[in-house]
Amino acid sequence: MKPLLNAVNADLQPGTLTAIIGGSGSGKTTLLNTVAERVLSSRLSQEGAVTFNGKVGVHNVRAAYVMQQDILLPTLTVRETLRYSADLRLPPSTTAEERHRVVEEVILELGLKECADTRIGNSQHHGCSGGEKRRTSIGVQLLANPSVLFLDEPTTGLDATSAYQLVRTLKTLAQKGRTIITTIHQPRSEIWDLFDNLIVLTKGSPVFSGAIKDAVPWFADLGFQLPPFVNPAEFIIDIAAVDNRTPELEQETSAKVERLKSAWNEATQKRHRPLDTVDVGDGKKKKDKKAEEHAGFVRQLTVLTDRTLKVTYRDPLGMAATLTEAIFMGLVCGYLFFDLGRDQAGIRSRQGGLYTAAGLQGYLILIFEVYRMTFDIPTFDRENSEGCVDALPFVLSRRIARMVTEDVAAPFLFSVIFYFMAGFDRDVEKFFTFFAITLLNQYIAVTCAMTCVATVRHFAGASVIANLVFTLQSMACGMFINVNSLPVYVRWLKWLTYTFYVFSAYCGNEFEGSFYDCPFGNESDPRCKQYTGSYVMASLGFPTAWVAKPILVCLAFVIFFVVLSVIGLHILKVEMTIARARVSDTDLSAGKEKMTARSVADVRAIDLELNQFSLALDKRTQLGKKLPTKTILNPVNATFSAGVLNVIMGPSGSGKTSLLNSMALRLRNSVGTKYRPAGKLTFNGAVPSDSVIRSVCSYVCQDDDALLPSLTVRETLRFAAGLRLPSFMSKEEKNRRAEDVLLKMGLKDCADNLIGGELVKGISGGEKRRVSIAVQVLTDPRILLLDEPTSGLDAFTANSIMEVLQGLANEGRTLILTIHQARSDLFREFGNVLLLARGGSQVYSGPGKDMLGYLARHGYECPTHTNPADFALDMITIDLQQEGRELESRKRVQKLIDHWKEESSSTNEKPAGTRDESIKDTPEQHNSQNTTHRRSFNKANLSTPAELGALIRKRAPITTSLPLLLHRATINTYRQPELIVARLMQVIGLALVLALFFAPFDNDYYSVQNRMGFVQEIGAFYFVGMLQNTAIYPNERDVFYREDDDGVYSVHAFLAAYTILEVPFEIISCMIFGVLGVIAVDLPRTATLYFVSVFACFGIVSCGESLGIMFNTLFGHTGFAVNIMGVFLALANTMAGILSIDMPELFKAFNYLSPIRYGTRAVAPYSLRDITFTCNEEQRLQNGKCPIETGQQVLELYNFDVDPVVNVACLAACVVVYRLLAWGLLKIARTHWKGRKKSDESVKE
Repeated sequence: MKPLLNAVNADLQPGTLTAIIGGSGSGKTTLLNTVAERVLSSRLSQEGAVTFNGKVGVHNVRAAYVMQQDILLPTLTVRETLRYSADLRLPPSTTAEERHRVVEEVILELGLKECADTRIGNSQHHGCSGGEKRRTSIGVQLLANPSVLFLDEPTTGLDATSAYQLVRTLKTLAQKGRTIITTIHQPRSEIWDLFDNLIVLTKGSPVFSGAIKDAVPWFADLGFQLPPFVNPAEFIIDIAAVDNRTPELEQETSAKVERLKSAWNEATQKRHRPLDTVDVGDGKKKKDKKAEEHAGFVRQLTVLTDRTLKVTYRDPLGMAATLTEAIFMGLVCGYLFFDLGRDQAGIRSRQGGLYTAAGLQGYLILIFEVYRMTFDIPTFDRENSEGCVDALPFVLSRRIARMVTEDVAAPFLFSVIFYFMAGFDRDVEKFFTFFAITLLNQYIAVTCAMTCVATVRHFAGASVIANLVFTLQSMACGMFINVNSLPVYVRWLKWLTYTFYVFSAYCGNEFEGSFYDCPFGNESDPRCKQYTGSYVMASLGFPTAWVAKPILVCLAFVIFFVVLSVIGLHILKVEMTIARARVSDTDLSAGKEKMTARSVADVRAIDLELNQFSLALDKRTQLGKKLPTKTILNPVNATFSAGVLNVIMGPSGSGKTSLLNSMALRLRNSVGTKYRPAGKLTFNGAVPSDSVIRSVCSYVCQDDDALLPSLTVRETLRFAAGLRLPSFMSKEEKNRRAEDVLLKMGLKDCADNLIGGELVKGISGGEKRRVSIAVQVLTDPRILLLDEPTSGLDAFTANSIMEVLQGLANEGRTLILTIHQARSDLFREFGNVLLLARGGSQVYSGPGKDMLGYLARHGYECPTHTNPADFALDMITIDLQQEGRELESRKRVQKLIDHWKEESSSTNEKPAGTRDESIKDTPEQHNSQNTTHRRSFNKANLSTPAELGALIRKRAPITTSLPLLLHRATINTYRQPELIVARLMQVIGLALVLALFFAPFDNDYYSVQNRMGFVQEIGAFYFVGMLQNTAIYPNERDVFYREDDDGVYSVHAFLAAYTILEVPFEIISCMIFGVLGVIAVDLPRTATLYFVSVFACFGIVSCGESLGIMFNTLFGHTGFAVNIMGVFLALANTMAGILSIDMPELFKAFNYLSPIRYGTRAVAPYSLRDITFTCNEEQRLQNGKCPIETGQQVLELYNFDVDPVVNVACLAACVVVYRLLAWGLLKIARTHWKGRKKSDESVKE
């Protein structure tokens, strides 16, 4: 048993705000979740009790829980979000007026008045800020008027000021008599004063738990005095943490922590009463009726329906997508089967057309609904876990709301277009029967999608289930394999597949009672037997009088899936707040760095200066309309010196990251967006060319997702060295450089540990950040730009990363970093500071130590116990919580911006040479001026890196990069067995299913349908190739994009490595398909047919992979890309020539682009030419012959009597051309367009 929490005692009074603090992994969230009874797991055992007003269990009071992520609907406004939540949460007895009043009170109470009518928004459509979203989440929980409110790290991801405003709001709520308990990661000093109680944990044990005013004295009595100008929360977290940076430190701090624990243990024995006086009762059984009341079934249904309607019509793209898909598929299928003939080929094409309506249309709706459902399900999960929404009203409301807009409109549009274009019978009754079946098919698809998502909540898993369902449908529905000739052990499956009923109902509606164009005479002529509808139905193996029954069964399927999804949502609950197992942030590499300080004069150091540097953005709407130009940065003047840390600070939306990206030439123009930089960027007074900037600057991103999870730290650095260092260095020299950097960054002890990711445990967060920095330091850049290098790390780790950066600056580099929330002890390290206010206006630029003095000169004095970095951010942030405060803060920020403009214009009016002298000279400035003069170039422009003594950085040639990329990808693959499974098992899995359903072939009349069905199913491997690609390519692409931004290697090298690694897996799996598909299914057992089948499978899978590369390059969102590809692949399968025999010319032309055309036409001739068919008495024609007697007749009927060798050659060409197209598209996507070169030129003028 692993103890998670150990002997925690606390007594929290109503009207108080309690903070739970501690380092990473100290058990903060576990304690919160245990008290809130959010941890449900059979593996947990608990001792002791949590009592509320003396009764055990949280259900005795009204409690609410605010999670760390905001799960809100982006298209609703704040007021609507709260109104809908109130309707669901407040007891049934409340009137609509009362509910609205409560909402308005909550809006005022939480300071949401300003943004009450702003939409929540998401990454695509900007809406509320992070702080406003978090306050809305709290508002949702406050509506039920809870007496106890739990919050899990509510300030995560907010800037310092928003975090303070949020906690101040919580304090106000507590003062009204609520008990509020929150975990908090890094509270700033002003936040500290707002708390009433404090619980400090270390590794699950408390070292203090009581009133916050007693905390500092308690630690002081134990000999830990709080120094001045230090935030008490940071001080206490540091005391109570074990510092395992070196064995000595670890021993020392562990002893200290043990001492703190035992001291607190002793004190606790005296303070808290023993547990046995508590009335434990029967705990969990009883729920207090009053505490649990919420809306009943009818109100839930009406509220959810209204909300879903609003969300649907505010998401015009989603709604349009469904209707456009229906119209598009109607037109395409209608044209594909245009005006069907009434001869034998026409009859076969009619079956194909009806299957397309049943199977393909149903499949596309299924996948699209699964995709949309995965976005909407988190809202249900949250509301369901809070007990205010049940599964049944949720499922029903979704269908009622979408009934008019989608569920009826889409099938109707599809039916009208497809039915009349294809030329089915112009009969009112038949048309409406066709529409009724299509409508039921739509409902089956959307309710089945709901069941898939209820089983697995994410798109990857749910779409696999949906694809399995579809595979079963297409096998057992009676189109590709005659239902009477299905092998006995799978024949029963047809009664369980809804497509069997949909397809057979369509066929019954079309064929029953029909007679087609017989060349011999009318229906009574015996030779016309095969032209009667009843003969067609019998040949398909469907019963007689078969329209009404299957329609009723379809209706039963809709009800079945609704019931199944309700049960699924009810039983398979997602526990939203199980304590997240965080990767320990503890930075074991801290303090082990080996840096060599060099004086700035010895190194060719570079001071980077910005002169009136600004940035604007031109955007166009999706329709191409130009939007007004958006200013990201107003003109900035700043100098970033070598040898010190240069920090850019500002609230979110101040343009910090954009400025960094712009300096590093990382801004990418796209079709709809164009960045316009202006002003001057100089190195030591001279304007550098792009190649100089790229050669001397390196850029470290905020997240570490460019690291491959299955490589060790040493491998990561060695591969990076091989790819990034110049080609004249030998392999040994490159490896030695990697080892040097490994030591320099203090990574020696974790050098052989895996990086790790979501599934593989690896090194800690701090160590990952070090590796990301190490990769960029390999090339010894003169300028290092870092975007939020300390974000997401705890205090210890952030500190040790800053020490590393300081060490790198001491080596004579210029380091420029943005920072979001800086601790007081980090601020001392800052050399130069650039302060930006929201909207990109400059407020200060100069030495960090002069910043407080500058602000004080303008009347803003920093209090002694406040962190200077927080104070500066407060001064330049606008407080939107109250009108008065907002006006005051706007005035203050504007005043500071104006002061800075005045100061900088007065310094700029003098000639350039005297600019520095106009500032009061300090000895340091004299000094820095001398070095600047010593370093400045007597020229205006720098065109080659050599002028800076730096090497020009070129992309590694393919001869260098390809072997390294292959080696790296091989290691990364074999250490992740799930990647090997994804690559091999999809083809083998589908081959097994085909063998199961098709084996063994007979030679009767039914087997004509089966043999051509088998040839058609080869087209399904197109989907497999696409799914294989989707499982692997997106991650590889993200890593490549990062390395491409750094200019490491070319697109050719990346795609060549990807292809070389993919092909062996495809060859192996396709050879296994050959064994199952040719030998087990009992096609003619010839070597030729075996190898042709293997190659057809290989070619189609490879083209599917190429298509996957194209779409996943075009669309960043994998789910969206899969949907669009689904439509393409479904059409390519329909056009193979087996479902639709006489296609219009346009489709025939398009079909020449499809690998399926060549794959099927390569396999069919070899598999059918020498076959003879028999038939039974009922199937014989009048003249005693069978309708089809030889394989040659089948080939002629389907127009497949072609030269297979030509088709094999064409398929080989397809494989090459598709991959070249994918390469071209990726190349275009990663090219820096000339448009931005022009704007760069304007920067330099």
